[in-house]
Amino acid sequence: MKTPPESYLIFKEELKKAEIEKERLKAEYEEKLREMNMELSFLKEQISSQQDMMKTTLTYASRLENEINGLHKQISEDKKQRKGSFH
Repeated sequence: MKTPPESYLIFKEELKKAEIEKERLKAEYEEKLREMNMELSFLKEQISSQQDMMKTTLTYASRLENEINGLHKQISEDKKQRKGSFH
């Protein structure tokens, strides 16, 4: 059996190096992707919490607005009653 030509052996060695580099890059990119997904999950959680806080704040502000409007009506009615009574 003949020995393969030197250029073939060099090509085979370069191909092996390229495969090793490809695997290294793949592992590196997968790690970066995992980190980015974790950060994205954290950001989603923060956004969700902020949205909940905003909803709670809006609900509270709306309730306060209703109470203030009710108080204004009550004050107006009390003023009318005072004007109508002759003591």
